Amino acid sequence: MKMQVGAPERHTLSVLVDNEPGILARIAGLFTARGYNIESLTVSEITADKAVSRITIVTSASPHVLEQIVAQLDRLVPVHRVTDLTTAGPHVERELALVKVAGTGDHRIEALRLAEVYRARVVDSTISSFVFEVTGSTDKIDKFVELMGELGLVEVARTGIAAIARGRLAA
Repeated sequence: MKMQVGAPERHTLSVLVDNEPGILARIAGLFTARGYNIESLTVSEITADKAVSRITIVTSASPHVLEQIVAQLDRLVPVHRVTDLTTAGPHVERELALVKVAGTGDHRIEALRLAEVYRARVVDSTISSFVFEVTGSTDKIDKFVELMGELGLVEVARTGIAAIARGRLAA
């Protein structure tokens, strides 16, 4: 009899680690060695003494595979805590993107109008192009990039997702 493992679901993991050389490579290697995909990865120091970092990982996995991922991450020595923000409760996710758009005339005007609707800021401007900074949910960024694609999208740089639990829960 074949065990049902469930369909892959998107999960956001918060991993608190000692800020030491090689930890990111070890975590990425854990995913690679087991064939798990990392959809988004961000890392930043979170303590004043720079001793601890938060690694935010977005991955898609079945509940069974996700359980394995969390258990394997928990076993790594410099890992303090692994929290699946998706199942832990309400959380906030944001991403930042820099979006370069070339255009003149009506395309330029339309790009500026859409940027205002999406609350994107112009961070660089030339006669023939703009660089917009837009923050928000992944869906919002995706839609903004899609719309700019019709107006002269040149290049996109994205930070990946930063996430944190809502309320008093520490993650």
